[in-house]
Amino acid sequence: MATTTKEPPSAGAAKTPRPPKKERDVQGSGRLSALLLSPTIMVLALVVGYPVIAAFRESLYKRGEVLDAQGFIVESERFVGLDNYTAIFSGENADAFWNAFYNTTFFLVVTVSLETVIGVAMALIMHQALRGRAFVRASILVPWAIPTAISGLLWRWIFQTDGVANAIIGRQILWTTDGFHAKLGIIVAETWKTAPFIGLLVLAGLQMIPREVYEAAKVDGASAFEQFRRITLPLVKPALLVAVLFRMLDALRMFDLPFVLIGPNKDSVETLTMIAWQEANNLRYGPAAAYATVLFVYIAVLAYLFVKLLGADVIGEARQQRKPSAKRKKLGKVSA
Repeated sequence: MATTTKEPPSAGAAKTPRPPKKERDVQGSGRLSALLLSPTIMVLALVVGYPVIAAFRESLYKRGEVLDAQGFIVESERFVGLDNYTAIFSGENADAFWNAFYNTTFFLVVTVSLETVIGVAMALIMHQALRGRAFVRASILVPWAIPTAISGLLWRWIFQTDGVANAIIGRQILWTTDGFHAKLGIIVAETWKTAPFIGLLVLAGLQMIPREVYEAAKVDGASAFEQFRRITLPLVKPALLVAVLFRMLDALRMFDLPFVLIGPNKDSVETLTMIAWQEANNLRYGPAAAYATVLFVYIAVLAYLFVKLLGADVIGEARQQRKPSAKRKKLGKVSA
């Protein structure tokens, strides 16, 4: 009976190295994450990426009526390069642009500052364990729940010549006409509507602070102001910065409130979005796209500086999870 024996593999035979199990798990989870995120990325590319690219492309062209070879008036689209941007900054549209840029920045600084102070005060009030707290929270959040257009109509009625505002102050002020009082009306209406938004996010941060921290501070003799400065503000800073960042983005895109409350073509309240809308409404799509692109860059730069300088954590805990892992790697290298 013949038997066959398997020869042992030679010592010099090379074996294909297999990656470690941990590395294979990381690669597999990375592929799965990319597969699960691909529908979201495709949707974002369609609804965000394509409009941005199309708007920038439109800003490089100019449409108008010209005569063709037969003498007929036809619509044409011609490439003008950066002429639309040149007209914005130093051309025929420069005065309107810089006025709108100043108004937009003025509303950003004033309204967001007031909303932050009032919103934090609202959050502190809503956080107190007082009787009727649920009613207080609901009543404070009502202005934020009202649509902006309806809010503009409401405040337009209040700022009428024979309205509530003039009856309270005892003077006849034309709030809805051009001038600084129109700016003041926008500031009051915008602060009234959106301060509860900051208050709501800050309240969520306050509810995450353990009461034992305040009790220990009281035992140590800390006053109410010291507790607010050394405990409350540092611990609610992440939520507060995110709320302020969102409000900054909304203030830079302000359109509907001044449009409804004061009206279009008012130099004192005209914003960048309003002049972009006016250009598009007059079928000047190239300059309108240029205004929109400039506003997009302005918003992106301010958001980037805000996140980098003040450290607004818009990612959540991802950054906190990366730091310990990086420290562990360094410790592993040192120990090795």
